[in-house]
Amino acid sequence: MDNVGVIRLESTDSTNSYMAAHAAGLSHGTMVTVREQSAGRGQRGNSWESEPGMNVTMSMLLLPDGLQAVRQFLISEAVAVGVADTLRHYLGDNAGVSVKWPNDIYVGDRKICGILIENVLTGRGITRSIAGVGLNVNQRRFCSDAPNPVSMFQLTGCEADVDEVAVRLRENILRRYDEGIVAGMADELHTLYKRGLWRRDGMNRYADAATGRVFEAEIKDVALTGHITLREPDGTETTYAFKEVAAVME
Repeated sequence: MDNVGVIRLESTDSTNSYMAAHAAGLSHGTMVTVREQSAGRGQRGNSWESEPGMNVTMSMLLLPDGLQAVRQFLISEAVAVGVADTLRHYLGDNAGVSVKWPNDIYVGDRKICGILIENVLTGRGITRSIAGVGLNVNQRRFCSDAPNPVSMFQLTGCEADVDEVAVRLRENILRRYDEGIVAGMADELHTLYKRGLWRRDGMNRYADAATGRVFEAEIKDVALTGHITLREPDGTETTYAFKEVAAVME
């Protein structure tokens, strides 16, 4: 452990898996970062493309104290808003950083960061959360079939210190977590999350996962549970859980 709360590894299969295997005895806010990850995981079972040493690949241990399972989306919001804060620091407030529901981070219409939250529940409460973050920092080109990746370097033309970015991510995530969950400012955190949503204004195309129907709609709301409500041009409103609907890229 290089400094308080930070574990740096040369290689591992998955930082989330490493953290889960070593969580016992670690304190809230502990972060593990790795130079090379061989089996990184993303949402929907996707893998995460990352050149060794070029990007932030990290997981954080969060230990909610008494947070009910029905409010677990607050953790996702705290992590997403903390990542967005970090990117705005490096890219500027006008760079177009936004959160693609539920918690991918975009710059414009390009994905710069993926987040994977894994919670362990006991009864109605959350015992622990592991927040995995993959942030594209210095990678110059992407070779996978991911449709729209982008890195900080591609946007700015400048390299950043990967370790420094990781530490700033940790600080910002913990700050948003403390404000929204520990200090009880959940409504304020939720408002920040919704204000920073990708495609939060206007009609855009979506696909219903169950039927395959593609339709136009605007974001009406995102509930504290994480459910999104979309409103179609005729006024029809439908509420979806994660994986039940997906944005259609233009």
